[in-house]
Amino acid sequence: MKNLKRWLLRLPVPWVFVLVYLMGTALEHWLRLGVSVVAPRAASLTAGVVLFAAGAVIAGWGLMIFHRIGTTTVPGQCSDRLVTWGPYRFTRNPMYVGLTLAYLGEAALLRQLWPVPLLVLVLAYLQWTVVPLEESRLREVFGADYVAYCGRVRRWV
Repeated sequence: MKNLKRWLLRLPVPWVFVLVYLMGTALEHWLRLGVSVVAPRAASLTAGVVLFAAGAVIAGWGLMIFHRIGTTTVPGQCSDRLVTWGPYRFTRNPMYVGLTLAYLGEAALLRQLWPVPLLVLVLAYLQWTVVPLEESRLREVFGADYVAYCGRVRRWV
């Protein structure tokens, strides 16, 4: 388990979303059960577009800020600067929130059911592995400023 955790931490988080989604797509194909059983095509398309677009904007906004100030997006690496503006005023993890929304939007657009329950695996990995590692590094580097930020802004939403 420890080796799997180490390997996963080397894998960029967006790829974790992609790989788990692809696992869901494989299950979808194998079991031949899709969202068409659950939702009408128009509702699925509308929800998919809205969720995917919102997720892409939120994740892109967070990423753009990190690139603009020149800090890292790699879990576990020390950041140069504590970002508390933009989408970081509403959640400490806007890139992960955005990726989650985009993932759900993709499932709705493609009318796929199986990727959705598998998303729980990604969220559990983020909640109990990636985010605690990131938060411990941020606490080490920014101390009281980061603790105060955590008191003002929730981890997710």
